[in-house]
Amino acid sequence: MSALVFDSVSIRYGTAGSAATIVRSSSLEVPYGRIVGLVGESGSGKSTLAKAAVRLVEPFEGRVTLGGHDIRSLPRGSRPIHMVFQDPFSSLNPRMSVGESIAEAIRPGRFNRAGRGREVERLLELVQLDPRLAHVLPHEMSGGQRQRVALARALAAEPKVVVADEMTSALDVSVQGAMLNLIKALRSALDLGVLFISHDLAVVRYVCDEVAVMQGGVIVERGPVEQVIDDPQHPYTRALLAAAGHESEVVNRRGPQE
Repeated sequence: MSALVFDSVSIRYGTAGSAATIVRSSSLEVPYGRIVGLVGESGSGKSTLAKAAVRLVEPFEGRVTLGGHDIRSLPRGSRPIHMVFQDPFSSLNPRMSVGESIAEAIRPGRFNRAGRGREVERLLELVQLDPRLAHVLPHEMSGGQRQRVALARALAAEPKVVVADEMTSALDVSVQGAMLNLIKALRSALDLGVLFISHDLAVVRYVCDEVAVMQGGVIVERGPVEQVIDDPQHPYTRALLAAAGHESEVVNRRGPQE
């Protein structure tokens, strides 16, 4: 199966006597070449579920598979699932140049030194950055540029799936729109699966093919994004839509540009 699959995953924090279950029996599929949104309030468990995909946490029930294989059986050092976080500055080494940060994520032995340099340039162009930026440090870049670098670093590992955890929420609206268009373009060009975590339903509607809604650690509704947002079946989904009030500028613009 060409997908990242969460199969009845439950995640618990703490010891046996004081454990708190954060995610309960949640199932979700992220096919290659599709963008699947995961929405819910803060504390709903969506980021915790995503962390199970990159083994930052381990389920105590259920399993996570990629391409039909349990992720725990994947070769050590392989990174077929990569996570991009909300704050790119904290995920980039401030003492390493942009090029060094991206090159570090390239699989060892994949290229010689010259080839690694060319690959870094290719990845920067892929995320629509000038290859000459390979020599600058993260603090010399804008927030939008740093997030593109974080995405290039993720793609350097040649992943099948990227987990985007609120990766556009800290960006200005115009920059956010350009990033969303880039994610959609990369999805198509690379047959990339994307698990897109967000609290912004307008953004999810614009960028995602499907969406799952999480409440209290449980996925309460999922389906094609237009179906779920235009005709929500669960009271919690309807409450989220009512709380959103109106759609953001991102989806009210035709073809948002940076």
